[in-house]
Amino acid sequence: MRAKLTYALTAVVLVFYFVLVGSRGILLIRTGTLLTVTFGVAVLILPGIGVWFLWKNTQFVRGANRLAAELEAEGGLPVDELRRTPSGRIDRDSADEVFARRKAETESAPDDWRNWFRLAVAYHDARDTPRARKAMQRAIALHAGKSPAQTA
Repeated sequence: MRAKLTYALTAVVLVFYFVLVGSRGILLIRTGTLLTVTFGVAVLILPGIGVWFLWKNTQFVRGANRLAAELEAEGGLPVDELRRTPSGRIDRDSADEVFARRKAETESAPDDWRNWFRLAVAYHDARDTPRARKAMQRAIALHAGKSPAQTA
């Protein structure tokens, strides 16, 4: 729940920032000189990119949460079987062992979104965030009935 609140608060702050920057860009354009219009357009591009990024990230998070809820209802969420250091961090060897099992499961049934979801969790536990995100995107695409190539 704390992660959802943090995400929502960050999104609200970003939207406020986008509106603030966008209004400054419009003010620059209204000034009417070549230089200020050029800067105004450049300033408006940045919030546009930010809004697009925020939208895509929100879609990803919502999709991952839908899959997690469905897996939980099925009783298929991965069990936390990882050893931890005294400070609470995940033991790297333990994460590698679980990752190897999840990878083998996914290779044996590559069209099952559940395996890709669990593989994404294993990547995350192994601190490989880019691959965790790609695996989760694949799980979302498979769940939606799209081929993973359509999401790229």
